[in-house]
Amino acid sequence: MKLFVCCTGFLLAATALIAQQRPVASPPETASATIGGKTITIKYNSPRVKGREGHIFTSDGLISHDPHYPVWRAGANAATTLTTDANLKIGGVDVPAGTYTLFVDISNPASWTLMVSKATGEWGLAYDASKDLGKTPMTTSKPAAMAEELKYTLTDDGGGKGTLTLTWEDVTASVAFSVQ
Repeated sequence: MKLFVCCTGFLLAATALIAQQRPVASPPETASATIGGKTITIKYNSPRVKGREGHIFTSDGLISHDPHYPVWRAGANAATTLTTDANLKIGGVDVPAGTYTLFVDISNPASWTLMVSKATGEWGLAYDASKDLGKTPMTTSKPAAMAEELKYTLTDDGGGKGTLTLTWEDVTASVAFSVQ
């Protein structure tokens, strides 16, 4: 019996070790910048294209299977969060200092809409429009090369102004913001 218990324990430990060595399908990532002396951070999980180029954002593509399509959770797994220690103006939305969830409406390929939600801490698919702080248009373009990994960037444009950009597959979407 002791041998059985020891072998079972060893097998469970080995299984856990092997599981930890597998690459994560959509690893956690962080984009952060100090703009106008204030810190802005986006935390998200970064999905991969994995051979599905041209089939991510189409009406019958990967994102179309989410229950809130054409609203996209702007990442994978847990909700994508924006945390700021300053009041911001993102496009036309006044965003007080704090933590928010980001969603994107991708229904118009030429102009996406960024939604800043007051709801936080939920799984990425839990979009509720009644909790929106506000919505603002994003400018879309085609990146120089196909982007295998979803990537957010926060760029300091000087003078307390910046640009929030997300790039994945064959789309780059951005919106200007300022520190208030």
